[in-house]
Amino acid sequence: MDAQAWDERYSASELVWSTGPNQFVAEDLGDLPAGRALDLAAGEGRNALWLAGRGWQVVAVDFSRVALDKGRALEQRQRASRPGSPDVEWVVGDALTFSPPAGLDLAVLAYLQLPADQRRTAVRRAYGSLAVGGTFFVVAHDSTNLTEGTGGPQDPDVLFTAEEVLGDLDGERFDVVRAGRVAREVAAGDDHGGPADGGRATAYDCLVRLVRTG
Repeated sequence: MDAQAWDERYSASELVWSTGPNQFVAEDLGDLPAGRALDLAAGEGRNALWLAGRGWQVVAVDFSRVALDKGRALEQRQRASRPGSPDVEWVVGDALTFSPPAGLDLAVLAYLQLPADQRRTAVRRAYGSLAVGGTFFVVAHDSTNLTEGTGGPQDPDVLFTAEEVLGDLDGERFDVVRAGRVAREVAAGDDHGGPADGGRATAYDCLVRLVRTG
C-alpha cells in the first residue's frame, strides 16, 4: 500500500490502532532510560506517545500525513495526563528514503511489513541512526503466522523472521538481546486481526532487540 492508500485507511475510522503501545514495545523497552528515539513507520503514534510519556524525545516518522495528524490530536488529548513530557516531533517521510538524525539511543520499527529488499533498506537506515550503545527494536508479523497464526498480512512476501532481520544487518556490530518468534494472544477486533467468531486465537510475531556495539 502506498501513502494515499494508507491516508484513505486512516481517514475511514477514528483510530486504526489502539491508543496504548504495542505489548512487546512496552514489555521490552520499559526498562530503558529515556533518551532520543526514532519511531519509523509510526502510524498514529501509539508507541511514540508512550515513549514520550516516559521522558523520551521521539521523532515519529510515517508517510501518511493523516496518521500523523491523528497522532498530534492524541498527543493534545493526553497532554493533561503527562504534563512536562517532551513533545513528539511528527515527520512525514518514507521509511525507505527518510534520513533520520544520528546518535539516537533507540530505533523502533513496529509492524513495518515490506518485501525483503525494501525491508533491508529500512532496517539499515534505522540501525544506522543509532549511537554506539543504542537499542534497535523490531517487531513484525512473522512468516509462520500465515500458516500457524491468525490475522496480519496474507502476502508472504512482506512477512519475515528474526533471522532475516539479523541478516539485513550483516556486517554491522551488535549484541543480540533477544531474537526469535513470540506469541501474541488476539481477540475479535484486535488491531492486527483477531478471529471473526469472537473467540481468541494466537498470532505469531518476530521480535529483534539488539544493542549497537560499533
